[in-house]
Amino acid sequence: MMKPGVLVISHGSREPSWVALVEEAVTAMAERCHLPVSASYLELVDGKLIQDGIDLLEGQGVTDMLVIPLFISSGSTHVDEIAYAIGAKPEPDMETDLDPFRVQARVHFGDPFDDGADTAAMVWDKVRSLSVNPAEEIILMVGHGSPHELFWRRWEKIAASLAKRVTEVSGLATDWALLNPGDVREKAEAWQKRGYEVIVSPLFLSKGYFTDHVIPQRLEGLPCRYSGEPLLPHPRLAEWMLKQVERLLKSLKL
Repeated sequence: MMKPGVLVISHGSREPSWVALVEEAVTAMAERCHLPVSASYLELVDGKLIQDGIDLLEGQGVTDMLVIPLFISSGSTHVDEIAYAIGAKPEPDMETDLDPFRVQARVHFGDPFDDGADTAAMVWDKVRSLSVNPAEEIILMVGHGSPHELFWRRWEKIAASLAKRVTEVSGLATDWALLNPGDVREKAEAWQKRGYEVIVSPLFLSKGYFTDHVIPQRLEGLPCRYSGEPLLPHPRLAEWMLKQVERLLKSLKL
């Protein structure tokens, strides 16, 4: 008999507040999906790592594991290595130190946020209060990016598509920049020279080192409006996870 369960995987952090926001979103989703659910982390959260989550669900008799990668972009090397290590793909696209997990259940791997409508709506919700004169403003989304060309190209493609969606939902011009490679300051300066007020939106899951320190440092001295607000907390994030669960469940019934 098939018994599905949900494994939500995010990166993890040493900051308790980072983890708490993820846990709150997963709990909100779990209360509505009526399946066994476990929040797990790639690193830094003792007792709740990915293998812990797998063991917890399989201990509850889960035969089909619906895996939700709670990452911003398919351009993340972590999404690739996790998909490989959990058995969702035969080989990683780049060499990894992540050893394969012990998993008996069938694995059904979902998608990161990427360029979906929910992602665009959350980005806009986080910066809309900073908009005063839309005709003279541009939203500059800042993501992590990657130093590896294959993954950087994925980031680039997804960010460009997401920027179009944010423009559709917000009515504001929207662009993107990445910390790797480091073109954040250059893009902000270029838009300001063209006469735009730059509203900077951190394209990150939760508050942490990058949102609080790295992005402000890259923009130091520039008259940008910086929200500092990542996607969490946001009620639509739990909705996004539920949609993933529903889509993966439908695939089980085909």
